[in-house]
Amino acid sequence: MGKSLFADLILLLVTLVWGATFVMVKNAVSLLPPFTFNAVRFLLASVVLGLIVWIMNRSVWRSFNRDLMKAGIQIGIWLFAGYAFQTFGLMYTTSSKAGFITGLSVVLVPLFSFWLFRQKIRKQTIAGVCIATVGLSLISFNKAESVNCGDLLVLLCAFSFAMHIITVSRYASKFSAFLLGFVQITTVGIFNALAALIFEKWRIVFQMDILMSPHVLYALMVTSVFATAFAFVAQSQFQKFTTATRTALIFSMEPVFAAVTAYLWANEILSPQAIIGSLCILTGMILAELGGDDSGGSTHATEHV
Repeated sequence: MGKSLFADLILLLVTLVWGATFVMVKNAVSLLPPFTFNAVRFLLASVVLGLIVWIMNRSVWRSFNRDLMKAGIQIGIWLFAGYAFQTFGLMYTTSSKAGFITGLSVVLVPLFSFWLFRQKIRKQTIAGVCIATVGLSLISFNKAESVNCGDLLVLLCAFSFAMHIITVSRYASKFSAFLLGFVQITTVGIFNALAALIFEKWRIVFQMDILMSPHVLYALMVTSVFATAFAFVAQSQFQKFTTATRTALIFSMEPVFAAVTAYLWANEILSPQAIIGSLCILTGMILAELGGDDSGGSTHATEHV
C-alpha cells in the first residue's frame, strides 16, 4: 500500500470519527453552550496530547520554536474561525443549509490552492469535486430556501475550513505533527474560552450536575481524545502525503458518516435523497482517487507550497 493511499485511509478514519460524534456533540451542547463546550474540549485535548508527548518522547519538545508556534497558531485561528462562524450562522439558518454550505470547502480548497500556490487541478479531480458537491446538496437540502445572514456567516465558515486544510498542507511536512497539533489545539481552546467569556454564560461549566451529565461527560471524553487530540495530529501527520484537494474530498464524507451514525444510534431515517447524495460523495472521492495526484507528481505537500 502506497503512502498516499494509506494517508487517505487515515484521513477517512478521522472523518469517520468526526461524523460519528455529531449526535454526541449535538446532545452535549443542548446542556453546555457551544463555545464553552469547545473550550473545555480543546483545552482538555491539549493537556492529553501534551502528556502523551511528554511520556512517549519528551525529547521532541526540543524542536519547539517560534516558527512552529507561528504555524500552529495560524492553523488554529483558521480552525477556530470555522467553528465560530458556523456556530453563529446556525443561529440564523437551518442545520441542513449549514451542512451544505460548510461542505463547499470541497470546492474552495482547489480554487484557493490554485490561486495561492498555483497548484494544478486535474480533470478527474474537478469532476470528483462537482459530483461530491451535488451529493452534499442532496443530503442537505430538502426544499428551496432563501438566503439569509446565517448563510453568509456559514459561507465564511467554509472559507475558514478550506484555509485550515490548505495551511495544514503548507506546514505539515516542516514540523512535528504532535507539536503542530498541540499548538493548533491549544490555540482553538484559548480562543473558544475567550469567546465563551464574551458571549456565553460560561460559569455553567462549574455546575457539576451539568458537567457530570452523561451527555456532556461522554461527549467531552470522546471528542477530546479521539475527535481532537488524535484527529488533528493524524491530519498534521498524514496530510503531508496527499493533497489539500483530496483531503477536502475525504472530509466531505463527514455528513455521510453523521447520517449513518444518526440512523444507527438515534433512529434518524435516511431518505432516498440522502442515500443518493451519499453515493454521489463516495463516487466523487473514488473518481478523484483514480485521477491520482492533483499536481501530476509527488503527493507531498511541500511541492505545493
